[in-house]
Amino acid sequence: MKIILLGPPGAGKGTIAKALMQFDGSVQISTGDILRSAIAAGTELGKQVEAAMAAGDLVTDELIMGIMEQRLQQEDCKKGYLLDGFPRTIPQAEALKELLAKLGEKLDCALELDIPTDVIVDRLTSRRTCVKCGEIFNVKYKPPAVEGICDVCGGDVVQRDDETEEAIQNRLQVYNDQTAPLVEFYRNGGLLVSVPSSDIDDVMAAIKSRI
Repeated sequence: MKIILLGPPGAGKGTIAKALMQFDGSVQISTGDILRSAIAAGTELGKQVEAAMAAGDLVTDELIMGIMEQRLQQEDCKKGYLLDGFPRTIPQAEALKELLAKLGEKLDCALELDIPTDVIVDRLTSRRTCVKCGEIFNVKYKPPAVEGICDVCGGDVVQRDDETEEAIQNRLQVYNDQTAPLVEFYRNGGLLVSVPSSDIDDVMAAIKSRI
């Protein structure tokens, strides 16, 4: 499968991506992953990204697309890929469309997890994370056995700074301003599959009916 995952922070894109990877061997790709990989590989584009980040500059769309072109041609992408957090803007979506045409590929769909804002705010403000191993807890549905202590490694379990209600509202505003227009972009292109849920059975049913 070749799918773009759309949805606001907390919609469950990471969980869905893991399930889809197990389903058909597609690889999950995020902008952060490809940038870090390019830097680690020491490619010319990676060196340019590293220099930009070291200077505190934004990585340009041109650089990101150059690295994305290299990434999509790697061996593990032959079974398919799930683009998580990319594209973020209409210009990036248009550039991706051109890139895929150049590579002789096409998307199966853009999958939107259409989750109500109040559900997202409740989900994220209730979430707690182990600072040591990254295990995720929820104070309402999956609290640690001992408050503040990770069941897995004994590390401290805390609320992330970007998961307070104020921070979440800000993140959602950024998403609505910059990324939400992609829903209309892919709807107009006939590629949008919108699922009002992050339940894996609902998502898989929607994808199977599509492809």
